[in-house]
Amino acid sequence: MLARGYEYNPPRRFWENLVAGLSRRPVPAGFPRYGYVIESDGKLVGVLLMIFSTIWRGEIASIRCCGSGWYVDPPFRVYASLLGSRPFKDKGVTVLNITAAPHTHKMVEATGFTKYSDGVFVAIPVLSRPPKDISVRVIDAHSEPDAPFNRHDHELLLEHADFGCTSLWCVTREKAYPFVFRPRRAKHLPCAQFIYSSSVEEFVRFARPIGLYLARKLQLFVILDANGPVPGLVGKYLKRWPRYFRGPDRPQTGDLAYTETALFGV
Repeated sequence: MLARGYEYNPPRRFWENLVAGLSRRPVPAGFPRYGYVIESDGKLVGVLLMIFSTIWRGEIASIRCCGSGWYVDPPFRVYASLLGSRPFKDKGVTVLNITAAPHTHKMVEATGFTKYSDGVFVAIPVLSRPPKDISVRVIDAHSEPDAPFNRHDHELLLEHADFGCTSLWCVTREKAYPFVFRPRRAKHLPCAQFIYSSSVEEFVRFARPIGLYLARKLQLFVILDANGPVPGLVGKYLKRWPRYFRGPDRPQTGDLAYTETALFGV
């Protein structure tokens, strides 16, 4: 149903891989693993794929979900809005829409979503200044740092690495800082999509050692969500690809953890 329902026609294999990915990841208790469907006479006529995740800020947990596929057969389109509203029933859940098509932006905002990121900054982190008066090592997320680190960050890094992301630690004497990037191609050039860190400021701080690490993977450019030029980074701001949320917890700009972009490269 999804394979025939999308205008750009991703192959059936794409959706099989996506559902397989959802089948193997942890899901918050009480929330669906795959999302919601509409059934008529024992047959599926509508589907809404959702990625539900537990988001940690320190030791405080919240629930976030991100849509990853939505289609309703034409005879049942009258029920499409009912299906689409299902994730909003729980007022404690924050819902993300990070891939809204340009012609739908006004409609998205009219349904209660708020824009939290207006564009992207394309950075060249190897051109950043090195951190001052501090020794930094960049290691793979599968290695346990010899400095204090947050256990929830470690779980996040390992799960995203399992889905093909580049997960790493920047290790200093004081602590280990988590970072996640998604390999991508932009205009046929290899680059990396910024997916997660505790803050964009930490990425700016460690941009040069991270840039050198990514450069060894031939990824000289990093694309990160932003609302304007990012002080401390060399690059260019582009006002495109806005991100929206609806719910109690406004995401940090640049935080794409557990989204379809992070887990499936969409």
